[in-house]
Amino acid sequence: MSVKLRLSRVGAKKKPFYHLVAADSRMPRDGRFIELIGRYDPRQEPSLVEVDSAKAIKWLAQGAQPSAQAEKLLQISGVRQDFDENKKKYLEEVSS
Repeated sequence: MSVKLRLSRVGAKKKPFYHLVAADSRMPRDGRFIELIGRYDPRQEPSLVEVDSAKAIKWLAQGAQPSAQAEKLLQISGVRQDFDENKKKYLEEVSS
């Protein structure tokens, strides 16, 4: 099973709101997911980006692959830079 970090669309028609989730790559976009990591609301000014950094780092350390948009949101929130700078430490925590 490969895990992907991706966006799941929620909200009403023409009022999108997204959840950042860890999901099995075989599941549909808005289908079952493993864990909710954050949320993204593009309709606010400025856009709302909330990411639980501990959960996101845990999944990245376990090898989850972020989608293109999820990667951008992780960079905006600063989680990706933190993971890249401390990658060795996080990988050791997962393996122990």
